[in-house]
Amino acid sequence: MCTAIAFRSRQGDSLFGRTMDFSHPISPSVYVTPRGYVWTNRLRTIRLRSRYGILGIGQDLEGVLFADGVNERGLSAAALYFPGYAAYDSPDTAGDALVIAAVELNSFLLGMCASVEQAAALVRTVRIVGTEDPVTHDVAPLHWILTDRTGQCLVIEKTAGGLHLHENPIGVLTNSPDFPWHMTHLRSFVQLRPEQEEQARWGNMELEPFGQGGGTWGLPGDFTPPSRFIRAAYLKGHIPAPETRQEAMMVGFHILENLSIPRGAVVTSRGTDDYTQYTAVLNTADGSYAVRTYEDGRIRTARLTEQALSGSKAACLFALER
Repeated sequence: MCTAIAFRSRQGDSLFGRTMDFSHPISPSVYVTPRGYVWTNRLRTIRLRSRYGILGIGQDLEGVLFADGVNERGLSAAALYFPGYAAYDSPDTAGDALVIAAVELNSFLLGMCASVEQAAALVRTVRIVGTEDPVTHDVAPLHWILTDRTGQCLVIEKTAGGLHLHENPIGVLTNSPDFPWHMTHLRSFVQLRPEQEEQARWGNMELEPFGQGGGTWGLPGDFTPPSRFIRAAYLKGHIPAPETRQEAMMVGFHILENLSIPRGAVVTSRGTDDYTQYTAVLNTADGSYAVRTYEDGRIRTARLTEQALSGSKAACLFALER
């Protein structure tokens, strides 16, 4: 599952937020990897040295794998599930191309790129392959959303049809189907608006609307990816742009509250709850990160600092307790 949004403040800051909806138990933490961080790709074929320090949420699974993060240059990225559509390259067909596992693509792009434009250029040069996810013990079907300090937003999808890079003018991503389908589906909801419905006359009868909110009649309320995409796009498109950085963080949380999945509302075929395990909002302008978990509604914050960026190894700032 999962929902991600990218939005701007009136100050010009570019912000990014996501819900982490998952049906497997995870033990994520907030990590910093410094400039020059050396790591080995999942296939053990090459050692890489990151250009930029990263602050993000992930797990240390023989190296930090970031589910979402922001680097010191303001590039941010998140991976979301893309079942039924994701299709990766075979390592055997990579030739001389650099091979990057889907689960480590966030870490790779954030470590190497300063902008969405650079990330788009770099991802075209690599082979994205599937490897076993250490959490699910399966190949995770993923797609990715990126944004930077300019507000440019990009979706990366790897399908049987190849690599697809989609400009994302609405700044929203959920799960399957693919991003172009969601953008087409959005046109079915052009009638939604925040203003109240007017009184209507049917023949000799005058009909008064019930209370407020009549303009949102038909806004999907279920938890499927298409419905969450519409709901996120509507809310992001109609909530006034926040003034300050603090207000911007809170606006991100308020939008994502409407996409959050309570435990027990969605149950998988395995009999496990798929629910929002954490919600995070970050500001690409100053590298600040705010997160809260399902079990603890308090917002905890972290920030990229020069001390962390100039360190020699990955550092866990704090764990997201279950």
